[in-house]
Amino acid sequence: MVRQLEEEHGRVLRVVKRRVDERKQTEMQLSDDPSSTANIPRFKQLKESEALQAAWDDYNNTVELLHETIPLLSDGDATMRLLAADEYTSLIENLSNTLSQTFPGLLTPPSPTAQLPAFLELKAGVGGSEATLFLGNLLRMYTRLAAARGWAAKVVGMNEVDGGGIRDAVLEVRGEGVYDALRWESGVHRVQRVPATEASGRVHTSTVAIVVLPLVDEDPHGQEELFQMEDVKVEVMRSRGAGGQHVNKTESAVRLTHIPTGITVSMQDERSQHQNKRRAFQILRSRLLDAKLTRDIAQRRATRQNLVRTADRSEKIRTYNYAQDRITDHRISLTLMNLASVLEGDALSQILDALKRNYDESVMEEMLME
Repeated sequence: MVRQLEEEHGRVLRVVKRRVDERKQTEMQLSDDPSSTANIPRFKQLKESEALQAAWDDYNNTVELLHETIPLLSDGDATMRLLAADEYTSLIENLSNTLSQTFPGLLTPPSPTAQLPAFLELKAGVGGSEATLFLGNLLRMYTRLAAARGWAAKVVGMNEVDGGGIRDAVLEVRGEGVYDALRWESGVHRVQRVPATEASGRVHTSTVAIVVLPLVDEDPHGQEELFQMEDVKVEVMRSRGAGGQHVNKTESAVRLTHIPTGITVSMQDERSQHQNKRRAFQILRSRLLDAKLTRDIAQRRATRQNLVRTADRSEKIRTYNYAQDRITDHRISLTLMNLASVLEGDALSQILDALKRNYDESVMEEMLME
């Protein structure tokens, strides 16, 4: 059983062993002179790897205890065999937890976006009115997911169409770990189902494109500025669409254009020009930070074709098949036969967790390539 676990988590163990060996080399390089400035970065490296060393020591101690317990499973004393069986089960569980959770958690570098909220931009694609209806389904799915996870979700922009559909929408989600959990939702979501208006029962295929952006309220202190004000063209205009007298008679709508990149943001959903301007700058910062993060990922993973593809927002990432009650995430070849539960927001966490595991494993693969 121990060998089987070590084979299943071979990639993790190889990285851990290398990190432990590097720690030993650093210890050997410490100067005998405690006042030596050369020791400062080495002490820092040793401090940062303390938790990993402790987990490695616990892991080896558990393996040793397992080897001592195995012979007792066939002891002549029935009581001893029972105690040994309980101990064996506990040790295997401890070992499995260390390999699947403790080591990966210590090896994966802290995410620079761990505390960021997120914007979800949803736009109806091919499929006409059916695509706009499916966008409403997805908007509800993410809203219910947010409620289940204790996040705060708010629709900050939405263009509805006749028949109850939604052409596009922007959902703001705030809470711990929001952006890192939802960032892999970016891409094309495809639905296959029979529209309510389809008399012949023919299955239609429609799509909705989603872009998940890190929400930045203002330029983070101590970090590089995302834009210069002189690079942003600000335009005000009358709001369009439904909304009564206030919408039609005041110049409350705002459009921003970031001249160097050509990124354009329009906002008219708030009541005042000031509110729309604030919200538009918020989305502009988010799009610019998202572009920066995407560039960083592409640079770090230029040699990894499969990982470069994950940043392609035009890629079909998921299929929702109503007739078969099936949902398939094509990036990790994961298929669940509980579409209804996913659309209710409950089982979506299962997909998000699998995507996170896939990302963590890719980070460790990069460590092995270093």
